[in-house]
Amino acid sequence: MMRAGICKALAAAVTTLWLLVMMSSASATPVDTYEFKSAANQQRALALAHQLRCPQCQNQNLVDSNSPVAKDLRLEVYKMVDAGRDDAAIIDFMTSRYGEFVLYKPKVERKTYILWLGPLGFLVIALSIGFFFVRRQRINQAAPQELSEADRQALAELLKRDAE
Repeated sequence: MMRAGICKALAAAVTTLWLLVMMSSASATPVDTYEFKSAANQQRALALAHQLRCPQCQNQNLVDSNSPVAKDLRLEVYKMVDAGRDDAAIIDFMTSRYGEFVLYKPKVERKTYILWLGPLGFLVIALSIGFFFVRRQRINQAAPQELSEADRQALAELLKRDAE
């Protein structure tokens, strides 16, 4: 009777261990292996891949993304760096193929002025609104308000009640 309980517990433990092993292997991500010509090329390629956004993902760079598109683009960047292309040529290639979306820091051009100057415009508007509200409040506090005769009588009655 006791052996049956031990066997069941052992089977449950083995099953749990097997499930944990299967779940951990399912969440593992493949690692890119690319042999660079030099360590400097590797650093440059990784820096470029960090600057470029994955066209398929919402907001991940090429290094952080696990999508197949990002994997292909990482490999493309690595190959172009090893081929001796400069950073500007690689970025131009990516933007010509995928548009300005792939850049985390778009170029300052006529069509991107709103991106670069928009936050400054919102700050100016917010400061102007704050300035006008504060100024109006100070003007309202500074101007003495005259009490009507009815208000004076009501105030005199309140003060009289408090004194009693």
